[in-house]
Amino acid sequence: QVQLVESGGGLVQAGDSLRLSCAASGRTFRRYTMGWFRQTPGKVREFVAGINWIGDSTRYADSVKGRFTISRDNPKNTLYLQMNTLKPEDTAVYYCATPLSQITIVQLITAGYAYWGQGTQVTVSS
Repeated sequence: QVQLVESGGGLVQAGDSLRLSCAASGRTFRRYTMGWFRQTPGKVREFVAGINWIGDSTRYADSVKGRFTISRDNPKNTLYLQMNTLKPEDTAVYYCATPLSQITIVQLITAGYAYWGQGTQVTVSS
């Protein structure tokens, strides 16, 4: 059974940094693309960043380009999201996710992912 557990969220001020982690278990982590999404109350879950299985191809939402960096440590079965220069509009619950199958292309929509973590809250005060 695939399990994803996010951590690293918290309350920070605008301009601060945070690093989110996602610990994966239940299957061979290094064979699958991974993604980060976020959601605020009343809004749809939106794509933030994605990374392919080997880590040499990444995609970002326009709103986070240049500020967020997705990475992975395959031997540690862990996905990361380094978030710099945080803004109040980055406030959301952040989720990591992975597809059902070994898709090589990073998926940009929620329908491309089958397994989700429970989420970690990030709150950025102005």
